[in-house]
Amino acid sequence: MELMNKKVLVTGGTGFLGQHLVEELRRKGCKNIITPRSYKYDLTFADDTQEMLLDLNSDVVIHLAASVGGIGLNQKEPGRLFYENLMMGVNLIEECRYTVIEKLVLIGTICSYPKFCPAPFKEEDLWNGYPEETNAPYGIAKKALLVMAQAYKQQYGLNSIYLMPVNLYGPGDNFKEDSSHVIPALIKKFIDAKEKGMGEVEVWGTGKATREFLYVEDAARAIVMATESYDGPGPINIGSGVEIPIKDLVSLVQQFTGYFGKITWDTSKPDGQPRRLLDVSKAHKEFGFQASVSLEEGLKKTVDWYGENRI
Repeated sequence: MELMNKKVLVTGGTGFLGQHLVEELRRKGCKNIITPRSYKYDLTFADDTQEMLLDLNSDVVIHLAASVGGIGLNQKEPGRLFYENLMMGVNLIEECRYTVIEKLVLIGTICSYPKFCPAPFKEEDLWNGYPEETNAPYGIAKKALLVMAQAYKQQYGLNSIYLMPVNLYGPGDNFKEDSSHVIPALIKKFIDAKEKGMGEVEVWGTGKATREFLYVEDAARAIVMATESYDGPGPINIGSGVEIPIKDLVSLVQQFTGYFGKITWDTSKPDGQPRRLLDVSKAHKEFGFQASVSLEEGLKKTVDWYGENRI
């Protein structure tokens, strides 16, 4: 699919990933990009979703809108995260079958994988166990949308694809203390501690859990490549294929923020899933995606951006 002359609607298009995706679409020559706002169209309501699709009359819909957060928010508001993510996706898929669109791109999450999934996670392992408890409601809501999309493709011919990005980070990330993910949370914590002259910083968990991270510009590029070139029914992992223990990540963030105080690990707090590492071979095989920004390079860019743009 050539996107240059298509009208592309991006839900969540003003958010963290959305802003980078819009830039990538523009770089590819796409001139007609629409980023509807939630105050006008609340996708948790079917009527608003229908109105959005009828009003904006798009060729391609890329669904990025989501209610997300780190372990703390997932523990505090699991019901809201389940409901809002499920309803936004359900309403969008249902209304897209009544609207003449060429393609629907759904963004899932690797939180949907089983807690003790063998690493690297392969797409076919998605149903082999229950997700890690702290983010299971979010992960299951997203996984249900994969089932719905596959069922609608089978019954109604709705052309949709489902992508599962690993943990994203980069310029423009959410640095709010109550809802940020691990990388922006650490960057803010260390810079604040450095400026306040604090000799010690507390970090959740044991540091033994591992994570894989993908720079947000790489993620945006992957989504555009898949939109152009992939039409299969199965989910596809989007990641870097590189794993790092949280303890080592903390050391890197310390280095790039220039904070060298003592780190105290609060082991009463959860680590989350023990390991996260994706098998990214399918994305490379199906549409040629490979991450290009290393974690070290991406972290430096993110720290520099936060230093220049924080309020």
